Amino acid sequence: MDFLIFIAFGIAMWAQSKVKGNFYKYSRVQASAQLTGVQVARRILDKHGLYDVTIERSNRGDLSDHYDPRSKTVRLSGPIYSGASVSSLAIAAHEVGHAIQHAESYSMLKFRSALFPAANIGSRMAPWLLILGFFTFEPLIGVGIGLFSAAVLFQLVTLPVEYDASHRAKVELEELNFVSPQEKVGVGKVLNAAALTYVASAAIAVLQLLKFIMIFAGSDD
Repeated sequence: MDFLIFIAFGIAMWAQSKVKGNFYKYSRVQASAQLTGVQVARRILDKHGLYDVTIERSNRGDLSDHYDPRSKTVRLSGPIYSGASVSSLAIAAHEVGHAIQHAESYSMLKFRSALFPAANIGSRMAPWLLILGFFTFEPLIGVGIGLFSAAVLFQLVTLPVEYDASHRAKVELEELNFVSPQEKVGVGKVLNAAALTYVASAAIAVLQLLKFIMIFAGSDD
């Protein structure tokens, strides 16, 4: 099991390098539409009548782009917000994809949002409960595993949410003629590499959960 977790961590590191590699590679390729990320994001939002969704520049650094459903805000990092590269358009369209999911009440996004409180508590409290359970009160191990299961489920539900947002991004960029056929290849590579990081994170979480369950089952023997 430890060997499998080690492999999963290796895949996660490889995925991160793929993300950065593809991002920086296609950030040097200017899209033929000659539009910035913020302009593309705004046009896709307006196409769907999402005039109440705002777009802000994020100051958290590269690849900090995200959609905040609480304030209905798409936050784009500097290179994405003002850049006109293939990477800029791909990531901006992806984050808008989440805004469209939110507006359409996409079922998996709603499920993930409902899971978030339990997953947040689980990811924070589970390690402490597991440690306390091993050294003091054994039933706490089971409680810790239960909480960690919520965090794992959150990771698994994230996969279809992210893949769907990427699919929406590709469709919108193509329908609005924001990318050429050649540029579509770059968009796909940027978004597919990002999706790999979610797959790796989910794999690590599942393997860790299985390891905790095996340890707990062994402690009962």
